[in-house]
Amino acid sequence: MAFRKLIVLLALSRTIIASPAPGPAPIDEAAPLVTASPIQWEATKTKRDLGSYLTSVIGGLGSNIPNYVTDGVANFFQDFPTGSAVQSSLGLDDSQLAAYPTQVLNLGPYANYTDLGWNVRFHGNVYKQPNISESDLNKLANKFLIGTSIEQLPPEQQNNARNLTSEIFIVQQGNVSVTMNIEPALLAGSSGEPGGSNALAPSGGFENLTIPYNTSAEGDYDVFLPINNISNALIAGNATDRIQQLNIYAKGAYADSGNATAFLVPNKGLTVISDIDDILRVTKIYQPSEGLLNSFARDFVPWMNMPNIYANWSKSLPNMHFHYLTTTPEQATRPYENFIYKTYPGGSFDTRPLNFSDVSATLSIREFLLEKIFQTFPERKFILVADTSNSDVMRDYPGLVGKFPGQVQCIFLRNTSSTDSGDKFPYDTSGFKGINQTMYMFFNVPDDLTGLDIANGQCYNASVKQNVTFSEQGLPLGLSKKSLATSAFQEVHVARGVWVAGLAVLLARLFTIL
Repeated sequence: MAFRKLIVLLALSRTIIASPAPGPAPIDEAAPLVTASPIQWEATKTKRDLGSYLTSVIGGLGSNIPNYVTDGVANFFQDFPTGSAVQSSLGLDDSQLAAYPTQVLNLGPYANYTDLGWNVRFHGNVYKQPNISESDLNKLANKFLIGTSIEQLPPEQQNNARNLTSEIFIVQQGNVSVTMNIEPALLAGSSGEPGGSNALAPSGGFENLTIPYNTSAEGDYDVFLPINNISNALIAGNATDRIQQLNIYAKGAYADSGNATAFLVPNKGLTVISDIDDILRVTKIYQPSEGLLNSFARDFVPWMNMPNIYANWSKSLPNMHFHYLTTTPEQATRPYENFIYKTYPGGSFDTRPLNFSDVSATLSIREFLLEKIFQTFPERKFILVADTSNSDVMRDYPGLVGKFPGQVQCIFLRNTSSTDSGDKFPYDTSGFKGINQTMYMFFNVPDDLTGLDIANGQCYNASVKQNVTFSEQGLPLGLSKKSLATSAFQEVHVARGVWVAGLAVLLARLFTIL
């Protein structure tokens, strides 16, 4: 999510003035639940027009704002750099590219238990990372910075910017077979980080497993596969409420790269699904220059004492599963994973795969990933955590209450505009109309989440003023209810949800300087 909403934010951040709004019991073994085989999901393609409002706003900002912003749909996703585009722009022939090692980005998977046993969702990307000169990396990195340049940054931030730039300019490897090595996770934390979670390390579980499908044209793989458990070292998911861990990494031609930790999640229990930007870390995506520096150059910094809140949940509810979901493009995932695994409880991880390659699919990626995990664990209950600066969150989180009755335990949303005057954008609370207040809370600071009995569904701190109007809120000139102007602001909200496409725009522009 590091670059989402960037283009629209650049256009609007100075033009909208908003008014801030304020010990588990033993369980009986049950029959395993049969989970349907995963199927291909093609995101609904819905085009929305920003209309005359956004056109007039952007028109006053000069010619630097691309026309596709006023259209409400960005056709530049066809220009998102593919492996061949990166290769061509760097002037590499096939023999030169072949000399670089093949690497794997393995995203921390979750596993469910079915009549076939444990099924692990292997997902990630296969790629080659060319060597790019420091001077070219500096040129590329400067395209991401607003009001500064890499030469003006402190040395540590220069290195961060160059490292992320090099991770973005990779050559994805399509039609590649991937083999995984599986073994017990001897450390408690995710991806080898100690102390990161309370999951069990099983006594066995060694296995080599080849993914039955080659990677997509974008180098992606995403499939549920059963693991054998020949040694019976893994406890059945319907016979325990404890999460178990396995280490996985790609084998063979990949130099044993792609290390990750798989979380074997029991059929029943609580899962936290958490966004990252502006809820777990300080990003300020609503202030473009700050957002880019915080995402691209500066070290990631936790948002206030939010790590303490998650640590307390992990300690007081030791069987809780944490799942981190960000719509950050795959190439920019590693800094997010490193930050999470060093700062928050270990957990599984989701990001935006490269095969979500048009705007409508990008608008639907969070919904797609949320529904996948809800469908995978139909007997678990979910605690959803994010902030109000995401239009897709404001739509998708309350929507899950109706789509999956009884599965949403709590919804916690940080009201960014109530504590950060830099957030000038409205947010839509209409999706929460009809939902019991005890199920959700708009909060201001992490301490608002203390003292809640979330295991038993107490999700609302009555001392935290809500001021929910079930309409567009935080509008300029004091507007906070549906009106003729509201439809325009709803379209602005949709565009803000597309800011993840800003990275694709910048990447497309970057090719012109190489």
